Amino acid sequence: MTDEVLRRAAAHALVDDVATPSLAPDQQHHLFRVLRVRDGETVTVTDGAGRWRECVAADSSLEPVTGVESVPGRSTPITVAFAIPKQDRPEWIVQKLTELGVDRIVLVHAERSVVRWSPERAVRNLAKLRRVAGEALQQSRGVWLPSVTGPVAAAEILPTAVAAEPGAEPLAGATTTVAIGPEGGWSRAELELAGSTAAIGPTVLRVETAAIAAACRLVMHAE
Repeated sequence: MTDEVLRRAAAHALVDDVATPSLAPDQQHHLFRVLRVRDGETVTVTDGAGRWRECVAADSSLEPVTGVESVPGRSTPITVAFAIPKQDRPEWIVQKLTELGVDRIVLVHAERSVVRWSPERAVRNLAKLRRVAGEALQQSRGVWLPSVTGPVAAAEILPTAVAAEPGAEPLAGATTTVAIGPEGGWSRAELELAGSTAAIGPTVLRVETAAIAAACRLVMHAE
């Protein structure tokens, strides 16, 4: 029933508190000017931590009409880590991973990474990526907002991850953490650090393609 209610709502909004949902100015503009939500239409809200409820639009605001519902999180979170690619591809990856329902997104600096963020740049870019995740959660009608963290050194994530590596055995459905290397691939030292390796597909994939392909497999087999 939860999925049906969320799907049929006129819109879905991420708010700070579902108990007393309020919209930021940009959300008001998006709902009532861009999406043209009308008074009386159903709008669902979520805090991104599994809680959500139904509201109705009323004079550019939202009035709750049901109690707060709670959707349990996964027993074991799904994590996708990836070496930072060029240009705006990190935004695209975060958007799609959020739509798919990944729990944790980790950006990585690998030995062969071309793109490396300074601390100042990381602060700016992470803020932007978290906004992208919030927008994607609203679009996809999700109720669990993924964490977006990093960049971390590959050595920090690889010991507890399956490293994507062409030519290895296929990725198993029971996997919960996958790390995608840079365009030049993982170094030998990094592969030795990895908990294990697995192939995402039969060909060599770009970072963004591998991240989405891995997420699809993990989410479909998750508990």
